[in-house]
Amino acid sequence: MTAWKMDKRWLEYEVEREIAGWTLERVLKEKLGISGRMIQRLTRQKGVHLNRKQPYLQKKVKKGDEVKVRIADAFEPTLPPVAMDIHVLYEDDALLVVNKPAGLAVHPVNEKQTRTLAHGISHYWTEKGQPRAVRPVHRLDKETSGAILIAKNGFIQQLLDKQLREHAIRRTYLALVSGHPAQVGESGTFSDPIARDPHHPTRRCVSTKGDDAITHYTVRELYEPKPDVLPEGAALVEIELETGRTHQIRVHFSHHGFPILGDTLYGGPVVDGFRRQALHAVSLTFSHPLSGEVIECMAPAPDDFVKLRDQL
Repeated sequence: MTAWKMDKRWLEYEVEREIAGWTLERVLKEKLGISGRMIQRLTRQKGVHLNRKQPYLQKKVKKGDEVKVRIADAFEPTLPPVAMDIHVLYEDDALLVVNKPAGLAVHPVNEKQTRTLAHGISHYWTEKGQPRAVRPVHRLDKETSGAILIAKNGFIQQLLDKQLREHAIRRTYLALVSGHPAQVGESGTFSDPIARDPHHPTRRCVSTKGDDAITHYTVRELYEPKPDVLPEGAALVEIELETGRTHQIRVHFSHHGFPILGDTLYGGPVVDGFRRQALHAVSLTFSHPLSGEVIECMAPAPDDFVKLRDQL
């Protein structure tokens, strides 16, 4: 890792003695972690240099050779910037972690969506003189708050996507659920496969035909039943995702009889007017894609979540 250097648009790598004789293509794939598809795109755009020249991918490298890769396009389409408060948890030249508020979609899915987190980040970067495409590594539902990881270029996104696929990014959530899944301190795992609900356009459901989905949880607090409001009582649970299916936490807890408070789509009761799912992504832990340093970001829970917890 120490042989890597990165500026805003280029990654530089100095060939070490032990890999002298490798082809350039092997260096790109095995030392820099670049996929075959990205290598093809880079070579078409003259984005790979060896000692400041555009080489053949099968050319063999020598100790001390300088490999230079363009990790950001010369021009990237950006969303129209929209001014909003962006709560930054961590940022460097490679990536950004922010605390997303509830009620804000991460990224537009059609042209009618003109105010999303991505629009706000576009404005934030434009104000810093660094306009670029916004590349979320994972998603949060619109009404879920908390930490979300954003790559600053396609190369970094690819490396973080790989960590996500290999379950190397630890995502921890807090949820307030109806009922008592277990006693305080006890843990459990839901591993029911999840598929689209054939009877509803946006819902997901547990189905033997679905994709693997694994949710780990630990009960942190229990709240006594309130006959007129929450006859089953409630619990604060800490959750870790091993997979990342759409609505995974919401589906699993609802399926097992503990729907998230406020999550009316999946049968969650509304308490004191709290009409969104009481779900917050409280932390993200991952290895920095360039340095290997372990990065842990904590996202404070929003006021409405804290207020609901206190009321319980």
